[in-house]
Amino acid sequence: MLIKHYPLYLLINLLWTGATGHRELQRLIKPLKVEFHALNLNSTLHWQPGSDAAGDITYFVQYKVYGQNLWKNKEECWGIREVFCDLTHETSDIREPYYGRVKSVSAGVHSDWNTSSRFTPWRETKIGPPSLKVTPRNKSIQLKLRAPNSPYKRRRGSKIPMTNYYDLLYRVFLISNMLDEKQKILMYEGTDKVVKIEDLKSEVSYCIVVETYLPMLDRSSACSSKICTVP
Repeated sequence: MLIKHYPLYLLINLLWTGATGHRELQRLIKPLKVEFHALNLNSTLHWQPGSDAAGDITYFVQYKVYGQNLWKNKEECWGIREVFCDLTHETSDIREPYYGRVKSVSAGVHSDWNTSSRFTPWRETKIGPPSLKVTPRNKSIQLKLRAPNSPYKRRRGSKIPMTNYYDLLYRVFLISNMLDEKQKILMYEGTDKVVKIEDLKSEVSYCIVVETYLPMLDRSSACSSKICTVP
């Protein structure tokens, strides 16, 4: 065989160079910043491509409950090209802590796994704002508020609202056309689903934004889209 004609030092050098290149590619394609993002208990694992992941690259995702040794494959995210994976169903026991991890493959080379920080859905999910319906009355505005839904369903198929998992408060803010946009007046905070704002001036445009507040975790949602009306 031709290989027998290579001097030993050249063979060693070739093998060393190949192994070094292999390890370097493993390092360069390893996924970065593996972390969970969650909104209303919809939990998704996200990551960034490695520093040299411009070529043909695929990703493989596993997950496990904290304290367990066995990692489980997420079949729908096995050999994917996307840089995210929905693990909502796999993290449905929302008070349990979880880990997710990702590896990549390029040109037949497998990276090492990169593992997320510990993630507990109940504690770490963001809460969205409530839905809002505004009805103008005689110098007043009636609001109907509804909590955001979770991704989980009752036996009959309807989605379970976030109020089943948290004690939520609604905050209602008023902006009139006589105020700067950044000046919001807190008009109501509580659990009522129907709120009435009274003693308003006629022929004045008022805008309403609402947010959800979670006292136990001292966390507020983003504000809803602004709805404006003339009472």
